[in-house]
Amino acid sequence: MSFPLRIGYVPEHFSTPLHFAIKHFALNATLTPHPSGTGHMITSLQSNDLDIAIGLTEGFVTALGNQGDGAGFKLVGTYVETPLCWAISTGAKRDLRNMEMLEGRKIGIYVRSGSYVMGFVLADQFNWLKAPGEPPFTVIPLQTFQKLREAVNDGTADFFMWEHFTSKRYFDNGEIVRIGEIYTPWSSWKIAAAARLAAADERLQDLFTKLNQGVEYFWSHPDEAVAYISSKLDYSEEDAREWLKTVKFATDVRGVREETIEKTVEVLKKAGVVGKGSPEDAKASDMIGVGVLHDE
Repeated sequence: MSFPLRIGYVPEHFSTPLHFAIKHFALNATLTPHPSGTGHMITSLQSNDLDIAIGLTEGFVTALGNQGDGAGFKLVGTYVETPLCWAISTGAKRDLRNMEMLEGRKIGIYVRSGSYVMGFVLADQFNWLKAPGEPPFTVIPLQTFQKLREAVNDGTADFFMWEHFTSKRYFDNGEIVRIGEIYTPWSSWKIAAAARLAAADERLQDLFTKLNQGVEYFWSHPDEAVAYISSKLDYSEEDAREWLKTVKFATDVRGVREETIEKTVEVLKKAGVVGKGSPEDAKASDMIGVGVLHDE
């Protein structure tokens, strides 16, 4: 009897097809929520607490690009095809009202996660970057979404970046203020497997099959998806329905397009986030698990 896969995920709206894969298609897995994001999941992969992580492309690529084989995992699947909209937020009574005012300010982040990486991408777009890899903002590590919101209101941080619909409830209630947005220039969510998990492992193939079924069920049962998101997660029914209009899950989650990772590496190198290790560590082809690569 095979052991269940230990899967890390972020307990947000994007996790709904994964929930359906277990509920309706008997995916043999133990789910471990990681609300702190991709960086925490990478740590859990490396400490042998997870077999699989479903997280943000930029977080995975940054770790692989700087650590190479030392990262201890490979990319094996594509979960979401659409880019991620990062909302840029500040406190309700702060005097920051547009992105141009953020230069040199204090950014609240989750360590090693997309909220940190995308700060460099934002700075690159505004030509605020200094020396390669040198943070363009004062970095304030804050490991929960609640602490990020509190920090921009009490002045510990000036702004933070987090997914739009996850932030929207707090725009609507006046706790924080949206001052802009930035989209990832790549598809947003990938599936990473610990290096010790062989590509031929039948549990990995079962994950792909059952997750594909979960995605198909998600699209064919939108009311059930909205009910789950609005009752079990931190979203209103209206926001859940609006989000459904914006997201595109992969119809087949198996494999990763090398050109997508190459583009991600290119942008992150320019931003100075990737390239701290050996140049060989930043090769896109080496970041992708053997045996599951497919071309577009």
